[in-house]
Amino acid sequence: MKGLELSEKFYKEYGEPMLQENFSDILPYIAVGLAGSGSECYGYDDDISRDHDFEPGFCIFIPEEIFLDSKHAFELEKAYARLPKEYMGFKRNLYSAVGGNRHGVIKNGDFFENKTGSRNGNLTISQWLTLPEYALAEAVNGKVFCDNFGEFTETRNKLQHYPEDIRLKKIAGNLLLMGQSGQYNFNRCIARGETAAAQLAIFDFVKSSINVLFLLNNKYMPYYKWCFRALREMGDKYKTMAETLEYLISSDNASENTERKSRIIESICSDITEELKKYKLTDSPSTEMEQQAYTVNNTIKDNNIRNMHILSGV
Repeated sequence: MKGLELSEKFYKEYGEPMLQENFSDILPYIAVGLAGSGSECYGYDDDISRDHDFEPGFCIFIPEEIFLDSKHAFELEKAYARLPKEYMGFKRNLYSAVGGNRHGVIKNGDFFENKTGSRNGNLTISQWLTLPEYALAEAVNGKVFCDNFGEFTETRNKLQHYPEDIRLKKIAGNLLLMGQSGQYNFNRCIARGETAAAQLAIFDFVKSSINVLFLLNNKYMPYYKWCFRALREMGDKYKTMAETLEYLISSDNASENTERKSRIIESICSDITEELKKYKLTDSPSTEMEQQAYTVNNTIKDNNIRNMHILSGV
């Protein structure tokens, strides 16, 4: 059973009755769900990931004004800690009343500040440009089982996607890196016999390519160890691209491989150019990623964001 399903079942069987019976006065203000760090919040958990932080638990998200009532907060924390210590063969972790828990009673503001630096989801341009994508993904992943007050969901909705001009800036920056690392530096490193540097160029090309694909689909790229899995789940076309990108970083730079890798790089650049056309971000047939980067950058409406260094968002 996946952790997200385990969490919801545990909540429905024990958490929801506990809240209804003992906290009916604050129930209208509570949100409950599972989100944040951990493979279970993406549905990616397996036997290997269960060696740490895996349990039948859930999060009780409370607005600031409710949490500041220390009596309610303390009683709610105690009630959560008293829930069954084992469920469906899985043991619960010890709950600490001093914080640091992934589950249990959490202030809305604490959760979002931990992920984004903002307690209410209102981010500055600088924050949007510099926050790691995985942190934004953790702010909006998982599932909300109930949200009676709506504050938690409202903040999640603010963070669900990049503002359009920020998204375009990030696409432009990653396209430029694709061109520099894959179409330019890889072959130059090979020509100099710098096979290790060539592989670093490949790594940069693959990472930037994956970033572009997520951004084109208006999704945050999760933490790197899940990015290939998430890419494959976006559809058959992306599954094929994931396999191709995986070959680039998992093969060496012996002479019999480098020509093939160069062809693959150009093929990926051609595929991404078609994606840019599909999303009406370019009408240029060029597969030169540097040229496409500046084409996309020029579509940004906000003058300040458009005039920032093209790599401001990467």
